[in-house]
Amino acid sequence: MDRLVNIENVSKVYPRVYKPGERLRAFGSLLLGRDPVHGAEVLDGISLEVVRGQSLGIIGENGAGKSTLLKVLTGVIKPSRGKVEVHGNVAAMLELSAGFQPDFSGMDNVRMKASLMGLSNRELEENLDDILAFADIGEYINEPVKHYSSGMVVRLGFAVITACKPDLLITDEVLAVGDESFQKKCISWMQKFLKQGGTLLLVSHSMYQVQKLCQKALWVHEGKARKYGDVFPVTQAYLAWHEKRSAREKEAQIKATGAGAYYRIEKFTINGAGKDETPEFAMGDDIEVEIQIYSPDDRPPVGVVGVVRADGTPVYGVISDNEGIKPLKLSDHHYRYRLRFSDISLLPGSYNLRGHSMDPEGVRLFDTAEMVFSVAGNTKEVGYIRLPHEWLDQD
Repeated sequence: MDRLVNIENVSKVYPRVYKPGERLRAFGSLLLGRDPVHGAEVLDGISLEVVRGQSLGIIGENGAGKSTLLKVLTGVIKPSRGKVEVHGNVAAMLELSAGFQPDFSGMDNVRMKASLMGLSNRELEENLDDILAFADIGEYINEPVKHYSSGMVVRLGFAVITACKPDLLITDEVLAVGDESFQKKCISWMQKFLKQGGTLLLVSHSMYQVQKLCQKALWVHEGKARKYGDVFPVTQAYLAWHEKRSAREKEAQIKATGAGAYYRIEKFTINGAGKDETPEFAMGDDIEVEIQIYSPDDRPPVGVVGVVRADGTPVYGVISDNEGIKPLKLSDHHYRYRLRFSDISLLPGSYNLRGHSMDPEGVRLFDTAEMVFSVAGNTKEVGYIRLPHEWLDQD
């Protein structure tokens, strides 16, 4: 097994330097070669191994320590504690302008960056046309880089990497600033790079990109490795956690602003699980939803149940009034809807189930309840649902 990356119990502490006394203590620790006693620990005891040919996605919220981990791996910063080993030819895109001189032209920067990455003059000349075609910035190649947009800088930097063919490629959210066509071009190149035995470390907030490109995933939370393993379970767990946190924040905001509901939702469950739980299903399972609504005038309210993706994209919704369904009256002012989604065809991922209460006329929406659930499974299908299909022509 050819190991390219090995880190053991890596931690990184940044000293606090806000006050003069803190700056003095930090300077003293630096002179004595000691770790800061008081500081912000952005990485805490992370261990990781990456072998040749493996693709690893590093995920987590902003400020979790992902970028710091990559900077430790590439030697940009030294860890406060722990062991770091990186072998092979490494190409890294950690920051948009890293390695570029803003006053030099794009062409000059291409030559300089290619040289720093180990390309000889002959190799550069052989690949120059391909580099310029991949970057696709036209006459701007002769303009100073300081006149470039962030997307143009990424195009140029990534184009040089495609010619270098590194053993290990490390990228930190660089595709987020590119347009859609360039993102597709980069993803296509990375897929080819991986098929040819390349190794990839990818930081991204796009779970779609992580699931598409990576075999493994590491979820970093508050500087610690919260979950590591196959890409689908890790990304699904992260999305479920993220949506659950968003739901709590939304609930707190509603309470803080005093927003109430006339026809209010008193109970909302999935297969008996409440809002503090995150039910998990497999493709093909049944989902049973219950929504109880308080009606102040004791008239039957209208109920709405819908499924949305973690990013808010609607997947499916149903309105009781449209289907001629009336709720069961539990007691004075209290009504209940129950419905079952049978043999769900949702693809693996994190979803939100939303319930809404409306007035009996179905005109005005009064209250909303939301729960997170996840669908587990390993599939390379894309989208939201599985459609029955059959390939008609086969060689």
